[in-house]
Amino acid sequence: MPRYLQATTERFPVAGSFTISRGSRTHADVVTCTIHDGSLAGRGECVPYPRYGESIEGVIADIEAMADAVSNGLTRAELQKAMKPGAARNAVDCALWDLEAKTSGKSVADLVLGAAAKPLVTAYTISLGEPETMAAKAAENAARPLLKIKTGTESDEARLRAVRAAAPDARIIIDANEGWNDGNIEYYLRLAAELKISLIEQPLPADKDDILARIEHPVLICADESVHSTRDLEGLRNRYDAINIKLDKTGGLTEALAMKAEADRLGYTVMVGCMLGTSLGMAPAIFAAQGTAFADVDGPLLLAEDRQPGLIYEGSLVYPPKPDLWG
Repeated sequence: MPRYLQATTERFPVAGSFTISRGSRTHADVVTCTIHDGSLAGRGECVPYPRYGESIEGVIADIEAMADAVSNGLTRAELQKAMKPGAARNAVDCALWDLEAKTSGKSVADLVLGAAAKPLVTAYTISLGEPETMAAKAAENAARPLLKIKTGTESDEARLRAVRAAAPDARIIIDANEGWNDGNIEYYLRLAAELKISLIEQPLPADKDDILARIEHPVLICADESVHSTRDLEGLRNRYDAINIKLDKTGGLTEALAMKAEADRLGYTVMVGCMLGTSLGMAPAIFAAQGTAFADVDGPLLLAEDRQPGLIYEGSLVYPPKPDLWG
């Protein structure tokens, strides 16, 4: 039987709700691509993101459009030219990686690293909320070594101070999700330095971040919505100190690995992040995040229910996937 492709959608409930400056979610909708080859199957998961003009229906259509090419033996290298970066290509690319591991008898760790992957410390995300609510959540997780707090409003100072007081020993990442502006960015940067924040993700809208080239950076500033693929990196060097590589933006592990190598060459601090998805979506990112300064692959920890089998988390330590999950 020739190779064939399937695309399906699944919904997983969030533990409570997940809130950023653009809104709240009570569930994670993911699209899974499965490529069958005889008795073997490779899987990849993606999360369509409306911020980038993506929808569940559009991503499924884009994946299904590759059915004939997959049946005819499409390679990962050919895929990079056949599809644009984004969630749909991520699902197909990761399914091809998983299938390659299964058909070759070599794990993705063997294929990518030539050695076993190591466990990673992941950030743990605290949703945007009232200062007291965020502080309570930070206190509950104060023993975690790395927290990521969602901000991005005109009144974030109380939130930042409350979280830092509740978790005095944790390293903290701020993710403003494009919510600050030219009028408050310098004040918040100085405040972040005072509070010993480790990294600030995407403080300004992606199309309004010119000021970052003209002001001091007392804290590392990380591009997220401003960076999607390797070709973006050179032009951002005067604005950002770090980049957030997400497989749903790059269009898969293949491009993520190339992007990481170029970011290292250009001197960026590298963070590997994630969308709100399951262990299947996080698993490939574990390999991209090996050796990076920051890993944010906590999606399953924010869900009320993950797929099984899933990744193994011990506190904030996440272990590489076992073959029955991915890779």
